[in-house]
Amino acid sequence: MKRTINAIAVLALAVVATGGATSSFAQGAAPTDPQIAAIVVTANQVDIDAGNLAKSKSAAKDVKAFAQQMVTDHTSVNKAATALVTRLKVKPEPSETSRSLKQGGDENLAHLKSLKGADFDRAYIEHEVAYHQQVLDALDKTLIPNAQNAELKALLEKSRPTFVAHLEHAKHIQAAHKTAG
Repeated sequence: MKRTINAIAVLALAVVATGGATSSFAQGAAPTDPQIAAIVVTANQVDIDAGNLAKSKSAAKDVKAFAQQMVTDHTSVNKAATALVTRLKVKPEPSETSRSLKQGGDENLAHLKSLKGADFDRAYIEHEVAYHQQVLDALDKTLIPNAQNAELKALLEKSRPTFVAHLEHAKHIQAAHKTAG
């Protein structure tokens, strides 16, 4: 089970990687299971918060619909992660990584809140494109090739099409808003 939690945490980190956030994974320090639990919850919450902001602030129907999909999908992942750590009796514990993720998410929200109209929509979607590309890179280059547990590898492979769909959807919206602006 520890491998599953570690993979979920790495995936979550890849999902919400921001320019200012540094991961303790990149520095070689492996987080504890309680820290991983906090990272997973924080990582998903960052995209939920950005999606909720986009739902309320965007005037574009396609951006609002995408934001709702991100809120729905990441809320679902958070519920699954919470169920897993509850079943394993792991209490989330903040770490430098989870605090960094939260800070990066807060900085992204502050930036997005300063924008209006088409500028907001472009910045939100640009962030989502980068975000989902990082997830796919982590899946393809690190997580799937290094997964030792067959069940874990299957889970990662099964999740990949969702991230491809999110990325393609975000790129489609991004292209539409570049030509519209």
